[in-house]
Amino acid sequence: MPASSAPAPAVAAPREVGVTELVLRDAHQSLMATRMALEDMVGACADIDAAGYWSVECWGGATYDACIRFLNEDPWERLRTFRELMPNSRLQMLLRGQNLLGYRHYEDGVVDRFVEKSADNGMDVFRVFDALNDVRNVRRAIEAVRRVDKHAQGTICYTESPLHTVEGYVRMARDLMELGCDSLCIKDMAALLRPQPAYDIVKGIKEELGADVRVHVHCHATTGVTLVSLMKAIEAGADVVDTAISSVSLGPGHNPTESLVSMLEGTGYTTNLDGERLLRIKDHFAAVRPRYAQFMSGITGVETEIFDSQIPGGMISNMESQLRQQGAGDRLKEVLAEVPRVRQVAGYPPLVTPSSQIVGTQAVFNVLMGPYKVLTAEFADLMLGYYGQTLGERDPGIVEQAQAQTRKDPIEVRPADLLAPEWDRLCEEANALAGADGTDEDVLTYAMFPGVAPGFFAKRPEGPVNVGLDPAEVLASRDSDSTGKGPVTGPIRYDVTLDGAKHRVTVERG
Repeated sequence: MPASSAPAPAVAAPREVGVTELVLRDAHQSLMATRMALEDMVGACADIDAAGYWSVECWGGATYDACIRFLNEDPWERLRTFRELMPNSRLQMLLRGQNLLGYRHYEDGVVDRFVEKSADNGMDVFRVFDALNDVRNVRRAIEAVRRVDKHAQGTICYTESPLHTVEGYVRMARDLMELGCDSLCIKDMAALLRPQPAYDIVKGIKEELGADVRVHVHCHATTGVTLVSLMKAIEAGADVVDTAISSVSLGPGHNPTESLVSMLEGTGYTTNLDGERLLRIKDHFAAVRPRYAQFMSGITGVETEIFDSQIPGGMISNMESQLRQQGAGDRLKEVLAEVPRVRQVAGYPPLVTPSSQIVGTQAVFNVLMGPYKVLTAEFADLMLGYYGQTLGERDPGIVEQAQAQTRKDPIEVRPADLLAPEWDRLCEEANALAGADGTDEDVLTYAMFPGVAPGFFAKRPEGPVNVGLDPAEVLASRDSDSTGKGPVTGPIRYDVTLDGAKHRVTVERG
């Protein structure tokens, strides 16, 4: 009789790793100054909706500002359009905690109203962060998300310093989960998260808080190491990772979605994304990208120097433009060397909006005028605690200088605790503006950007503006450029924030 054979051992099915697609928000924010028009996105939405993503990030961050400042587009209409075109997707946004989408703290009633209206207009997942990792500054927004029964994602902004440790990040994760978060995100906005810390932090969270705690990992690609970091995070148990379709990826942007898919082949993990859909999404944005060549970041390769300066890629171009305005365009390296010193003085804050702008601008001032000869108003407020608490101690001498300059005392309380209710005033002011439609959404637009909203309301009836090149211009520029990389002439435009005021700077190519 033939020998009986033992049954083959069961092969475990690969673990599915969710993917958040960034092309509709952070990808074009990082690579092309948030200028992509809605009309250049809608053609890809059906494929994005059907590709199998865990979520689609499409709103928040700087998109709201760019819509009304440059594109004459109502950001709420953008959100409603995405909701209509992607009915099967979780729509995701980036929310700056108590800052919402603006650059100051708002009182709690405004935070509540913003979250409510965002949910009403179609938002599902709220990734809530604070630039200083001060958990007090995300508490109200997370509570508001829970009240409207949406997904609240508490966020840890990753940075490196002598004070930042794996154990400290795990403690912050516990603090966020105690607020009732549905998931956690490790947000690496400057491509600083190397592979081993990625593994250690995710593993630490899973071991300390439980394997069922959902962990998402967001990395930029600027330093060239973070695709490996995503792999190590997945091996440690990460549930979802963020990527951008390849035609709008790399540089100061993100790792390519298709590269992640290919990297996981033959491993115990899979994304289950639809490859044919990904190809169509890639082709769509490959055709769109040349239209925005004039806004593209100058960082096209790898910048490992960011491990020292920790400045996100988009902030480097901002500092370059500040220096050019002062006739000091050749002093960028001095500024990049100054940034870590300023960050130490300020208590080692992570560098993400708005702290990256605050620290970066103070570094420019220090180089041009001498160390702390002049403090920007925002840096003084940072030193005095009006943005929240930092992990490290702030330099006492600079704190005293900030106190003398602003005639304000340092604070230890949550900054929003000092704010009086402001919704009624905002309604009265917004509804008095020509072109305002009386909705809460318009009041919120005014609240976020009171200097920009009046002009936007007045011009809104003229319809959205596409600031990219039209297809004929793209073809002409390719014909005149043998490299095929797009236009080689025309001005470069930068957007600069200095002492709270935004400036548009145009630099002619020489």
